[in-house]
Amino acid sequence: MLSWLEESRFEWTATMAQALKQIVSGKSVVIVTDTDRQWFGQYIISTLNKAITERPLISVTCIESLYPNYSHITSDNLDMLEDMLSLAYNDSYIFWYIGRGNDKAADLPKAHDTSFLWLMDEDYQNAYTMRSYDPLLDIKLLQLYRQFDKSLNAVLFGEVDVDA
Repeated sequence: MLSWLEESRFEWTATMAQALKQIVSGKSVVIVTDTDRQWFGQYIISTLNKAITERPLISVTCIESLYPNYSHITSDNLDMLEDMLSLAYNDSYIFWYIGRGNDKAADLPKAHDTSFLWLMDEDYQNAYTMRSYDPLLDIKLLQLYRQFDKSLNAVLFGEVDVDA
C-alpha cells in the first residue's frame, strides 16, 4: 500500500525528522496550505490533538486563524505577519506547508529553512515533493499524515531517536 513512499523514503525521512525534532523541542506548528489543500490543513488541525490520543498536546494552528486574510497577503504585509508570529510564539514556531510550490501561500514557509514543506510540482531543498496531478494525491496525503502521526508518537515516547 505504501510502496510509492518506499521509493522516496530518504527524502521523506530527512524532512520529517527535522520537523519532529523541532516539534519535540517545543516549537509550535503553523499550518499553511494552498487553496486546494485547505481541507487537509483542517484535517490535521482536527486530528493531531484528538481526545483519544494519549500523548502530550502539540501546539498547532492554521495560518488563517491567526491572519484570516492570508490568501490576499501582499509582500509588504508578510513582514508584519512574521513580526506578529515572532512575538506571539517567541520565535519558537515552524511552518508546515502543504501545496503547490508556485502558490503565493508558499512564499512565507519557503523563506524559512526550518519549515516542513510538502510541495506539489516543484523540487525544493529540504522539501517532500509530490505531483498535484496524481489521481491518488489525496490518499497519499492521508497516508503521509498517518506516517507522521505514528512517527510523532514514536519520538515522543522514546521509541525512536530523531538525532540518530
